[in-house]
Amino acid sequence: MMIELPSNKKNSKSHAKVNKTSGRFGVRKEKLNHQVIIELGSNIEPEKYIPKAKQLLSEKFKIISESKFVKTKPIGGISQPDFINGAVLLETELSAQELKTVLKSLEEQLGRKKGSPSFGPRTMDLDIVVWNDEIVDSDFYKRAYLKESVLELCPDLRY
Repeated sequence: MMIELPSNKKNSKSHAKVNKTSGRFGVRKEKLNHQVIIELGSNIEPEKYIPKAKQLLSEKFKIISESKFVKTKPIGGISQPDFINGAVLLETELSAQELKTVLKSLEEQLGRKKGSPSFGPRTMDLDIVVWNDEIVDSDFYKRAYLKESVLELCPDLRY
């Protein structure tokens, strides 16, 4: 049985959905479906790693939509190739911490090395930017391409 709950944002068209399932002993458990925007970025073979990341995400989560992907200049002063960046809107029953753990695992599966420089080249970067209509990554305010990608997916987002 699915019940739609309006989000706590006024005038928002997004809704979180509660999936009620019967647990052991007939006790009903509620699973909340969170709507999340994930930023994807790569500057090592992005033509290979961006599609692979989207495929892996779609195997684990319901992808609702994706933004266009754009070329961006790297930051941090390290000489490296330009990035390809974009975002996907997905739905998950995982908590934010559980999702973050899955994303880090996917980054490693896609060849990202632990301990590499924060602003260095990478095969894949996956970050939670919006969680249930709430901006949770301050880079949204600092990087125009990220704000554009998010607003393409969620034009009514209040920020």
